[in-house]
Amino acid sequence: MSKLFSPLQIGKHTLPNRITVAPMCQYSAVDGSMTDWHLMHLGNMALSGASMLVIEATGIVPEGRITPQCVGLYSDANEEALARAVKFVRSVSPIVLGIQLGHAGRKASAYRPWSGSGALKPNDGAWTTEAPSAVALAAGWPEPHALTVQEMARLKQAAVSAVKRAARIGLDFVEMHSTHGYLFSEFLSPLANKRTDEYGGSIENRMRWPLEVFRAMRAAWPADKFIGAKISGADFAEGGWMPDDAVVYAGELKKAGAAYVTVSGGGVVLDAKVPIGPGYQVPFAQRVKNETGITTGAVGLITDAQQAEDILAAGKADFISLARALLFNPRWPQHAAVTLGAEAFYPPQYERGAPKYWPPGKTMGKW
Repeated sequence: MSKLFSPLQIGKHTLPNRITVAPMCQYSAVDGSMTDWHLMHLGNMALSGASMLVIEATGIVPEGRITPQCVGLYSDANEEALARAVKFVRSVSPIVLGIQLGHAGRKASAYRPWSGSGALKPNDGAWTTEAPSAVALAAGWPEPHALTVQEMARLKQAAVSAVKRAARIGLDFVEMHSTHGYLFSEFLSPLANKRTDEYGGSIENRMRWPLEVFRAMRAAWPADKFIGAKISGADFAEGGWMPDDAVVYAGELKKAGAAYVTVSGGGVVLDAKVPIGPGYQVPFAQRVKNETGITTGAVGLITDAQQAEDILAAGKADFISLARALLFNPRWPQHAAVTLGAEAFYPPQYERGAPKYWPPGKTMGKW
């Protein structure tokens, strides 16, 4: 039996396979509210044959969005638009559906990728960014406002409010975004966190606020539903967050009630030396899984069915999280099932397209 297409239990859900859809920013919202583009995108991903879908990075406050076009969950209008998208996905797919909640920190107030690069200019609607310390991301980026303890308490409450909105909508899970150089990972990384209070210095202090927020999110989320986190395996920069730190943080998240972590990395500084290659972040997931026992997802240029199968068969992770591979091929899970001799979900309207139903001797290349 294919390991990739074997079941996995997360919370009360038995996933029929171990392929999950990673949160992918679409930069297509209006004032934080989803649009018709999101119906198309999420519906497409929900019909892929994957077992679990994480809705894109979603700001807990307006200032927490990466770009002005990013999704938020801080207003009634945002909640209504998200509920519409969730209702649509539920109507076409049984996929387990959740959302990634976070705050972009000093990387907020940026142009979306196809509209420029770097920080927004004042005449393009720039806003004051927030971070653990008043340290700019890089040359050309503004110095962020260093959060006070009182302001951190306000943001923790904003995270709780977003969780309660997600619960009202009926999502299956929420995920805390604490990687890629956004606010929670800025607190974790010594490259961005230069605080001298109880939230800076040692790893215990740097973890303190992200864990406080996570515990508050867990407490606000229905007890019968699961919650997870996306974390960094490394900053890929000298003096930064390291795999040893990821193991410690994942262990603390597990104690706080996390059902899973997905291990990514990078993004805290723009001059990081990232050794990009097939499966380049899988070793981080392997260490976290082996040393903490938490259900662990792997990411990072996983593009081939056999590659994904081998990662899981070797015990390096419990599930695979796909992003770009699914953008390129939204039927990746169904194609992987054919490659590995397994079965994947098809909506009944599309089921006759499965190769097992083709006339004998016919292949796609011969039609």
